[in-house]
Amino acid sequence: MVATDQKVPDFTAAATSETTVTLSELKGKNVVIYFYPKDSTPGCTTEGQNFRDLHEAFSDLDTVIFGVSRDGMKAHENFKAKQSFPFELISDKEEELCKLFDVIKLKKMYGRESLGIERSTFLIDKEGVLKQEWRKVKVKGHVDEVLEAVRAL
Repeated sequence: MVATDQKVPDFTAAATSETTVTLSELKGKNVVIYFYPKDSTPGCTTEGQNFRDLHEAFSDLDTVIFGVSRDGMKAHENFKAKQSFPFELISDKEEELCKLFDVIKLKKMYGRESLGIERSTFLIDKEGVLKQEWRKVKVKGHVDEVLEAVRAL
């Protein structure tokens, strides 16, 4: 599992636009990875739109953004296209990244318990070190907070 101020273990994951994301190949760029429960749901859509709307500000700070959920690639491609996301979405059906970042939690909804992704964001610096993590994220104002943290690096 990852820990703040520690190097994040290298990983490779399939992403939208027929791309593959390998952390070690992103050295020299800051990386924001945000985990969200499900494509095309209200909170996840708003969070993605907020990252989209501030994408240029992140890019100006040498920062790439990736959204991660357990949805399949087809759902990701549709979600990305419909919302005009300028960043890639990673499909983590096998929960490898979810386990690495420890975001699978027991959730209660309508009295039923299930395992699902806890909305979380991670900021990795240009050397591959985890600088900050946000867990149990509330969408409102979150992306602005992440952008401030990137500016402070």
